[in-house]
Amino acid sequence: MSVSQDDRISLSYAETFQNHDKPHRIFSQFRAEEPVAWCPEPWGGPGYWSITKYDDIQEISKLPKVFSSDQLHGGITLPSPEMIAHRQNITTEQAENPSELSDFQGGRSMITMDPPVHNEHRRMVAPGFTPNTLDSLIPNIRGRVEVLLESLEGQSECEFVSSVAAELPIQMLAELFAVPQEVRHKLFEWSNLIIGGDDPDITLSRDELMAAFMELAGFAMQLYTERQQNPGEDLISMLVNTKVNGEPMNMADYLSAFVLLVVAGNETTRNSISGGVLALSQHPAEKQKLLDDPSLIPAAVDEIVRWVHPVIYMRRTAVEDYELRGLKIKKGDKLALWYMSGNRDEEKWPDSFTFNVSRDGPRHLSFGYGQHLCIGWRLAEMQLRVVLEELLTRYPDIRATGEVRRIKTNFLNSIKQMPVALA
Repeated sequence: MSVSQDDRISLSYAETFQNHDKPHRIFSQFRAEEPVAWCPEPWGGPGYWSITKYDDIQEISKLPKVFSSDQLHGGITLPSPEMIAHRQNITTEQAENPSELSDFQGGRSMITMDPPVHNEHRRMVAPGFTPNTLDSLIPNIRGRVEVLLESLEGQSECEFVSSVAAELPIQMLAELFAVPQEVRHKLFEWSNLIIGGDDPDITLSRDELMAAFMELAGFAMQLYTERQQNPGEDLISMLVNTKVNGEPMNMADYLSAFVLLVVAGNETTRNSISGGVLALSQHPAEKQKLLDDPSLIPAAVDEIVRWVHPVIYMRRTAVEDYELRGLKIKKGDKLALWYMSGNRDEEKWPDSFTFNVSRDGPRHLSFGYGQHLCIGWRLAEMQLRVVLEELLTRYPDIRATGEVRRIKTNFLNSIKQMPVALA
């Protein structure tokens, strides 16, 4: 029985991903019957190919000359009906005040670039993510986790996302930016605003939205000027003072790169930490394995990120014809690389729907693959590992209770609220 038209269309809606049972059912059927599947778009768009198998996602990800991430070809996301309305609000306001967003026009970050430009921009911040640099951060990460967990002592329960899962990565992001810790609250607010355009709890009015973007741009440009005058070893200094082909990054690209770092610097880590605690709560026998043998925690990190899939998909656009599994993908066609599906591919994990912290198998796709493998994946996994080590030592009985609320989006698996019992 083929996947119904309604199910194919539903993948465009953020609402579909509020409960993952439905998309996992659809993707399981696609993998079994139609691993390269055409899906229509409900808003009248041209449609796109759903790529649901692990090997196919890897194959496409290794061919940036064929499958483009470039913003000029549409970038890395597929528009949802909610996001289209959200963008129309911005566009309408922009038409009324054409100069207000001028610094954002034409800006691209490395995630929406193809080689060789992508490589050049990636090299700008690469020194901040070398193994030695990241290893040097571990004592700092652990110290911050200890302070966060100590602040919970005496409480029987807490809201885990705001207390720990969101707080740690945003503190680390402020440190990597070399900005005062009190600024982290604005970084968190801007990140939610950028990724939460489908969510009615986050979406702002046009005036509020424009004001927030202007505030973000003003802060980023202030840092630009400061790091030009007094460069350091932070990520912003790397963006500002590293040249591409002898030229500094233009302001539009700098602003786009800043936005990328704000979002990527906390979203995947926040989602992995909160999703990991939820998974261990739902699978107490697996949590007990870690309590009995903490040496399993590094393997558990890999399994948690596979299971949680903090990034649900990435888009590519074919810039030339290509044949995949006997089907012709035409130049101009859009593709959704469904990481959450590739991470459940039964050919890679026969028991792919079993959460197993001692699993030994292929690496997950949650941080991408190939050219666009997330540059900060090690930092995200380090933070998750340290949180698990400290959390299970101090609060071995921690478990999610009550309603788990997710940000309304079909792009990221973001938990915005999750109450937990600590004892």
